[in-house]
Amino acid sequence: MQLGFVGLGRMGSNMVMRLARAGHEIVVFDRNPGAVAQAAAAGLRGVDSLDALVRALLPPRAVWVMVPAGAATESTIDGLATLLAEDDVVIDGGNTRFHDDVRRARALGARGIHYVDAGTSGGIWGLADGYCLMVGGDASVCSRMEPIFTTLAPERGYLRVGGHGAGHYVKMIHNGIEYGLMQAYAEGFSLMQASEYDLDLGGIASLWMHGSVVRSWLLDLASRALADDPELARLEAHVEDSGEGRWALEEGIARAVPLPALAAALFARFRSRDESPFADRLLAALRHQFGGHAVRTHD
Repeated sequence: MQLGFVGLGRMGSNMVMRLARAGHEIVVFDRNPGAVAQAAAAGLRGVDSLDALVRALLPPRAVWVMVPAGAATESTIDGLATLLAEDDVVIDGGNTRFHDDVRRARALGARGIHYVDAGTSGGIWGLADGYCLMVGGDASVCSRMEPIFTTLAPERGYLRVGGHGAGHYVKMIHNGIEYGLMQAYAEGFSLMQASEYDLDLGGIASLWMHGSVVRSWLLDLASRALADDPELARLEAHVEDSGEGRWALEEGIARAVPLPALAAALFARFRSRDESPFADRLLAALRHQFGGHAVRTHD
């Protein structure tokens, strides 16, 4: 199947290779000419603009957008809207907020262009293992694109989960669960690291992968990270978030669904970015004020 692909970052570059290896004809574009040149050297057809990408495709066209959520996705889809024609398809595989999917589907639909949102999970391991795809959009359009979806996904790793926005909605919840799981592992291993025992944390992570009820791919990744650097000394305790956890928490508030694990995990990420949190300094000041407790000060 022929597909245009915009965005050759860490995931996008692997996705196009997985598709090309399966025999799909992929035309790629990225704002970074070096990324396009690298893809072309691997045998894909590279172009230097969205206009050239669209002209290289036969109608009805399909274009997969894999760029950062927000302004980059917005400008890319706006640009494609002026270039594509009736019955063409735009697939957004990034981490878009589901409200934006509904709006974009409506705007593109007014031009006769179809829109599909594809929540994509798999990270840098997807080239070999495949990507879990949570897809939203009209059933007939999703069915048309299934040769792409089933190539990218491992067996049973693709599902149309609903209409426009449903794919990214389910991916948002997926990432919210991921936040909680990661925080639980982090806290448990932190407690073991602080214990009186000289524990092999990498070995324990590996052990738990065999028959334990807490085994998971995330735990396998923890085992690899700890085997490589048992004290994680090369890393700073700074954890970013890409938005989905915030959106999921906001959705929980809007629907009065309690999400305490997600809230705690998200706030822990916020805290990781502050070397000397103001709230903790205020706690120290209050203890000193009411009880004369000792405080530490900067010289």
